Formats: sequence, C-alpha cells, structure tokens
Amino acid sequence: MTESASVIDVARRAGVSLGTVSNVLNRPERVAPATRERVRQAIEELEFVRNEAARQLRTGRSRTIGLIVLDVGNPFFTDLAAGVENAAEEAGLSVILCNSGNSATREDHYLSLLQEQRAYGILITPVTGKNDRIQELRARGMQVVLVDRGSAKRQCSVSVDDVVGGELAVAHLIAQGHERIAFVGGPVSINQVADRLVGARRAARSAGLPKTAIRLIRTPGLNVAAGRKTGEQIAGMPPRTRPTAVFCANDLLALGVLQEMTRRNLDVPGDLAIVGYDDIDFAAAAAVPLTSVRQPRAQLGHTAAELLIDEVSSPETHQHRQVVFEPELVVRESSDAKLST
Repeated sequence: MTESASVIDVARRAGVSLGTVSNVLNRPERVAPATRERVRQAIEELEFVRNEAARQLRTGRSRTIGLIVLDVGNPFFTDLAAGVENAAEEAGLSVILCNSGNSATREDHYLSLLQEQRAYGILITPVTGKNDRIQELRARGMQVVLVDRGSAKRQCSVSVDDVVGGELAVAHLIAQGHERIAFVGGPVSINQVADRLVGARRAARSAGLPKTAIRLIRTPGLNVAAGRKTGEQIAGMPPRTRPTAVFCANDLLALGVLQEMTRRNLDVPGDLAIVGYDDIDFAAAAAVPLTSVRQPRAQLGHTAAELLIDEVSSPETHQHRQVVFEPELVVRESSDAKLST
C-alpha cells in the first residue's frame, strides 16, 4: 500500500477537485455517477484510507453513534441494536455498542468515553429514571436519544407502553381463570420493570381481584439464572397457596422458570401458566412455546437512530418527538391449555 496516498493523490489520479473527492467520501449523492466511479477507482488503485482522526478534528464530531444498553446478553437488545445499525448504515454511520450491565457507574463511564471520542450522538437505555450526566452532555451540545424509555418533551425518546403490556399479560391470565398470579422481575428500580408491574396490578384491579392477587417476586436481574431460581422458589411453595400463573418481566426470566418447571416434571400450563415479555426468537422455540408480550425490537432501534440523525444533521428544523409503540400479546402453549393439547 502507498502509505503517503492522500486525498490530493486521489484527486490527481481521478482528475477532479479536492471538493469532489470530499463529496464522494461524505456526500456521494451529490456527485455524478460517472465522476463518482472515477474517484472510487482512484481510491482503489491507490489503496487510499481516509484519516478519520483528521476528519474528526475538522468537524468536531465522529461518524460513530454510541449505543448504551442494559444487557448485551439479552436478545432483545441484540435485535434493537440491529435496527440501530440498519439506520446508521443508511446514513453512512457506524455504531459502537456499550454494555452498562445495569450499572450506573459503568453507564457514566461509557457516557464520558463517548464524549471524549466526539461521538456523532448517543442512544441509551438508562439504568435509572434520571441521569444528570445525560442532561449535562446535552447542555454541552451532545445529542442524546432515549431508547426503550420515555422522556419529557425537551428530548427525543422511543419506547413501548409497558403499562399496557403488563395489563395485556395479566388480563390474559385472568381470562384463563387464574386468580393467584406472581409478577417475577427486578430490580423494580428499572422503569420498564416498574411499569409492567403497574400494568399487572391494574389488570387485576379492573377484574375485581384483591391486591393480594398479584404476588411480587423480586429478582436481582433479568436473566435465565434468576428465572430458574424463581422457578425453584415457586415449586417449593405449598400447592394450595403457590401461584397458578406467573408473568415475568422479560422472556429470559420466563424461560428460566420454564426450565425449572420442566426439570421438576411440573406441567406448563397445567401446574403453572407462564407469560414473558419481549417475544425474543427463543420464546417461540422453547420446549413449551412461550406466551409473550411482543415489542417491535428492531423498529425501536431504527426509529431512535433516525431521530438522532435528524437532530444532528438538521438542528434548525428538528423537533423533539416522543415515539411510543403499542405492545402486542402473542399467545402460545405456555399459558393456554387449549393450545397445549
């Protein structure tokens, strides 16, 4: 490779101006197809690699979107990230994925890192309902869009109505005849978990059930291991008092509960009906296909990235939007005895 190859060399080889080379690299739609092809051929022949660091110094901003999620091991966030990546690719941007692991300390670390790297903008699912660091970054000119979390009108956000999702799940279980229902999830400090619990209790109240109808079983995390532990706890309860159904705050918890029921030869949904949340691909593929509240995972990410790109590229005309999607209940064998026969 010719290490000294520069945009000047490319312009000379292609017989065009430096501005034309810049447009091919950054705004190719502005260049005639024949000229664009000539420049790209020169780039290939010279094995030219743009100096991103220099470009970043000139513009004060990189071409990389920072995406901070709660748990990179959760397929929900994998699908969400794919939606972000698709929108970013359409705009000629890249994505760096950061995993906060439900840790506010790690979240702040990544926010600072992305600021230092002059990220194009930040998409984040915050650990808690309020993070002063986010507002501080926005005050300094860094665009931040909340994902899977609502916001006030002064900031863009994309979310799902989790209260409605909780209502859908528990209303379904009540319609199946269940009156002792456990809500499995935690920490409740996570907004999505709290909202799903609110919806679950609202559904029970609307059905005229007592407050004790929804039994809260807190978990330290939203993963399969915590679900298995909860399944063990439920299986050890006296049959006359243990829940006949569980609504889990996400599918990983629900799959863990399902695994433990299967291990103990307890029937699902006969001994315990199970409903999850997110409708990840593993839900339909489980040994007993899992009923779940579906979220438009990729669409959440794609929409959030579009809002961020619009805010960065068109600050004069951009208007903050709070996009809220409606969840959908997908009923399968884990909660419906008719489907399991």
